[in-house]
Amino acid sequence: MLKIKKNDEVVVISGRSKGQRGEVLEVRSDGRLIVSGVNLLKKHQRGNPNLGKPGGIVEREGPIEASNVAIWNEDETRADRVGFRLEDGAKVRYFKSTGKRLED
Repeated sequence: MLKIKKNDEVVVISGRSKGQRGEVLEVRSDGRLIVSGVNLLKKHQRGNPNLGKPGGIVEREGPIEASNVAIWNEDETRADRVGFRLEDGAKVRYFKSTGKRLED
């Protein structure tokens, strides 16, 4: 079970995008995440007239290491760490600072 999952709100804790918050769009198998509005890259894209796609410079999110982000705790309004525990025989995630369970 991963500590950070798709649709979690995270905050960047290191790197050039430090302090930015966003929602996890994709979790890759190599330990990197795609986060909305974070680590924006400019890609030069060729147009495709058959599909009606224009060419030009496109801005999109690049991958960021999972170790460079922390989950956002809305109650405490700060970044937090994630822990695991068993509740009713199921492994669940919880905030380390408050002990409150994360809704999956």
